[in-house]
Amino acid sequence: MEVKTSLLDNMIGVGDMVLLEPLNEDSFIMNLRNRFDHNEIYTYIGSVVISMNPYRSLPIYTPQKVEEYRNRNFYELSPHIYALADEAYRSLRDQDKDQCILITGESGAGKTEASKLVMSYVAAVCGKGQEVNKVKEQLLQSNPVLEAFGNAKTMRNDNSSRFGKYMDIEFDFKGDPLGGVISNYLLEKSRVCKQPRGERNFHIFYQLLSGASDDTLMKLKLDRDFSKYNYLSLDSANVNGLDDAASFRTVRNAMQIVGFMEAEVQSVLELVAAVLKLGNIEFKPESRVNGFDESRVKDKNDLKEMCELLGIEQSVLERAFSYRTVEAKMEKMSTTLNVAQAYYARDALAKNLYSRLFSWLVTRINESIKAQAKTRHKVMGVLDIYGFEIFEEGDNSFEQFIINYCNEKLQQIFIELTLREEQEEYIREDIEWTNIEYFNNAVICDLIENNQNGILAMLDEECLRPGTVTDDTFLDKLNTICAEHQHFESRLNKNSKFLTDHSLPHSCFRIQHYAGKVLYRVEGFVDKNNDLLYRDLSQAMYKATHSLMRQLFPEGNPAKVNLKRPPTAGFQFKASVGVLMKNLQTKNPNYIRCIKPNDKKVAHIFTDSLVCHQVRYLGLVENVRVRRAGYAFRQPYESCLERYKMLCKKTWPQWRGPARDGVEVLLTDCSVPTEEFAYGRSKIFIRNPRTLFTLEERRRACLEDLATLIQKIYRGWKSRTHFLLLKKSQVVVAAWYRRYAQQNKYQKIKSATLVMQSFIRGWKARNILRQLKYEKRCKEAVTTIAAYWHGTQARMELRRLKTEARNKRAVSVIWAYWQGTKARRELRRLKEEARRKHAVAVIWAYWLGLQVRREYRKFFRANAGKKIYDFTIQRIMQKYFLGLKTTTMSPMDNTWPAKPYGFLEGAHTQLRRIFHLWRCKKYRGQFTEEKKAVYEEKLEASEIFKDKKALYPSSVSQPFKGDYLEIQKNPKYQKLNSAMEEKVLLADLVNKINRANGKGSPRLFLLTKSNFVLADQKTGQVKASVPLPDLASVSVSTQSDGFFALKLKEGSASASKGDFLLSSEHLIEIITKLHRIGTTAADRDQINIDISDEFLVQFKQDKVCVKFIQGGPKNGNSAACKRKNNRLLEVSVPSP
Repeated sequence: MEVKTSLLDNMIGVGDMVLLEPLNEDSFIMNLRNRFDHNEIYTYIGSVVISMNPYRSLPIYTPQKVEEYRNRNFYELSPHIYALADEAYRSLRDQDKDQCILITGESGAGKTEASKLVMSYVAAVCGKGQEVNKVKEQLLQSNPVLEAFGNAKTMRNDNSSRFGKYMDIEFDFKGDPLGGVISNYLLEKSRVCKQPRGERNFHIFYQLLSGASDDTLMKLKLDRDFSKYNYLSLDSANVNGLDDAASFRTVRNAMQIVGFMEAEVQSVLELVAAVLKLGNIEFKPESRVNGFDESRVKDKNDLKEMCELLGIEQSVLERAFSYRTVEAKMEKMSTTLNVAQAYYARDALAKNLYSRLFSWLVTRINESIKAQAKTRHKVMGVLDIYGFEIFEEGDNSFEQFIINYCNEKLQQIFIELTLREEQEEYIREDIEWTNIEYFNNAVICDLIENNQNGILAMLDEECLRPGTVTDDTFLDKLNTICAEHQHFESRLNKNSKFLTDHSLPHSCFRIQHYAGKVLYRVEGFVDKNNDLLYRDLSQAMYKATHSLMRQLFPEGNPAKVNLKRPPTAGFQFKASVGVLMKNLQTKNPNYIRCIKPNDKKVAHIFTDSLVCHQVRYLGLVENVRVRRAGYAFRQPYESCLERYKMLCKKTWPQWRGPARDGVEVLLTDCSVPTEEFAYGRSKIFIRNPRTLFTLEERRRACLEDLATLIQKIYRGWKSRTHFLLLKKSQVVVAAWYRRYAQQNKYQKIKSATLVMQSFIRGWKARNILRQLKYEKRCKEAVTTIAAYWHGTQARMELRRLKTEARNKRAVSVIWAYWQGTKARRELRRLKEEARRKHAVAVIWAYWLGLQVRREYRKFFRANAGKKIYDFTIQRIMQKYFLGLKTTTMSPMDNTWPAKPYGFLEGAHTQLRRIFHLWRCKKYRGQFTEEKKAVYEEKLEASEIFKDKKALYPSSVSQPFKGDYLEIQKNPKYQKLNSAMEEKVLLADLVNKINRANGKGSPRLFLLTKSNFVLADQKTGQVKASVPLPDLASVSVSTQSDGFFALKLKEGSASASKGDFLLSSEHLIEIITKLHRIGTTAADRDQINIDISDEFLVQFKQDKVCVKFIQGGPKNGNSAACKRKNNRLLEVSVPSP
């Protein structure tokens, strides 16, 4: 049986600050310290989680912990971030309520780690499956990418987020993640150009130089030495515990998982390298005739390398650093830039280039992780944003002002939503609502964001005002307009009480935020709010050939020159914060307040003053007071009765009736004053924590009494059980002993009987044995006598047979000798007769030869020479022509016998040529017109594909059939055939590739001289008919697959639905016929054939890359297409 627990069991300190007594700042800090010392880093304030950064790994995030908190009540177990994540996820899944988790705290408090823990918990408890796991992996792997480009090492945190991040994770009706959308706020781009002492630039710069291969650095024109780059601080380049090389490999892997293509990764790294090169560009003054100073680049090597990385002309960028063009209506004026202005322009370009690259990364990640389904989604938002910042010695500038304004808005919405939640619960439970007094920071938000007299509005007005604008004029304006505001303080305003306040410098103003007073130095406010990038630099960047530059600098397009001043940084941030607040108000909020215990970033140290400072500006004590203003504790009747029923005899051990009646009886019996509690519809509300602690003390004492009673009953039961067991054992032992004695007696009687029986059986057996032995000896004697008699008879017969056999063999030998003698005599006679006949024949032959020679000698001198010559020539030519009979009739056979004699050289060559022409003529004479056309197509296919595509050799032996469907004979396609106006040149079954999943749908492909048609395989219905003039090109791979893409001309009527990605077993024939039709047609251009292992296909509005790789697909020997992400289809082709 599952043991039910509670937040109040085994509690170290107070797990929920709402129950803290007494409630003050000191007791609050002491409770946090007590729990921190016992490794309890999480504490509740109602439904808010306080998280202390332990600066070490704790064994509280294991898979067992995930299962422990899964589907459990929020207050059922000890405080943990998993409890809040589970509550938010179950509310989203079961109650269809959109959720948001707001994580706040100063740098180093653990906000980023908290957001990772929330996302990992949700990923662990939601559904499983290939697509779901892929979405979860992409959502989780987006963090390393954004951390590399948006985080940096600061004095307070080695991995400090220098931007605000809000992620909406979208779920389906089952609670499985479908995708997400990330929003980023106010990247600290000033860090690109300058970092405070002891801090670093963004991680990606150090990771690239430490982890990239030598080949990559060579392509990017970089060196591993940090000291060669002005934008990188050297005093803290290496951080203990950070492995930049390993982090770079992690980032590359994460970008691949999220869906970045290799070309995109390379483009991003080129821009990062360009920022480093940009920081090395230095300027020198050069005097002009008119007396003005002009800036010039000192060393142009870094400028040249940067221009090569971005694909921009060096002279264009060099001029943009030296001149500035100002446009007003129809007039243009060019002014020179001095050295200070050139350095300002360089840094402005670096900051804008990096910040826009970061925004592009967020947009690109959103394209990959966005939900594909069009149905309504459930949403869980996770906000990881910088906390309230107060720097010492008045170093707070424009960035801290904007950050603190955002925290004021978050505090405002926190108070509003907390009070609204309290009020809704009181109304839902029919509890009388009492007004709660609290500090409303709306007046501070109005001081900053008011459209007429707000600080941001006045800053924008000052930036847009013509004339000389400085930070001092802005401060004067604040002193004039905000002088009477109770939360604004300045040394120079009309309020005389600050005139002698020496803690308030003349160039500063102070705002009393909800977290305390903050002193802001006005220096840099105007420039940082303007955030100007000269139009010359924007236009120069737009001219770059780099693939991302036109997306990052669209305002540089000369065709779309906008003379309107771009919105200021403050205006943009105010608008984005407004959108964020509206978004948060539509969701159910969940809060995580992160606190860092010390500034040394080490474990086991708790600095009271630092924690107290954070507790104040996070308003945590104020939060407890708001929570306790009504009733400090509330609990469902069933849970309350289950926990405290042992305090009343009427409710113990089991209450028979409604739970509310049982609670009323219980509280009446415990004499709890009626003003200390109230009855709701489903919950009991307790006003004072002391009442709850009193009930807990009484319950603890009662549990001790119950434990004593249980022990007494258990011991009695155990003794009785032991006695009954002994009694039963005695009966069993006696029974077994009696059985044992009887068995022994029986065995003795049985043994004696067996001995007597064995003696009697032995005596009988010996008698029988003696009789059998006598009979056996008699039988053996008879057998021996018979054997001797038969042996004697056999030997006598053997001697008789041997004598007879010797007589017969002597006769045979004599006869054989006689026959041999007669044969040898006949052989000698025949040889003598043959010799005589041969001698006669030889003599006769010699005689005839003598007569012929005498006769021939008469005519030899007159005719012999000519006849011998003619005979020799005739035999040579006859032998030569007979040798030519071995030559084949194939025109492809180039073999020809060698010439036997030199005098035949001319005839040999001419005869070979004539014979080849003759056999070619004979071969052509066998062709029909159709066969000629087929061979012409085969020849054209060879010109297109030979030595270019691996599939071509296997198609050479296959004839081009054309109509593979027999469309004219098949009655199934009779309707489709009648719809075709021209003769069908090719009809085949192809697969149309679906972009969403990479799977193919069967289609009928019909080709005529003017168009091609795709029709449904089953119904024959025409799905698409494209005129061939609209076809721009055809793309295929170099491998042995059957995939090809039909690319349509942009702007044509057929291009509205995008290109076609098809696969066919007769790819060579299809593309050859398409190319042949385009070649023979005089009214249109020839169709281009693109053979490459990677090409782009236009699907409606998006371009998708189709990539072919070598690898064995799981479904056999055919190529398989699989969607990797929204921008990539991967085709696996079997290895040859």
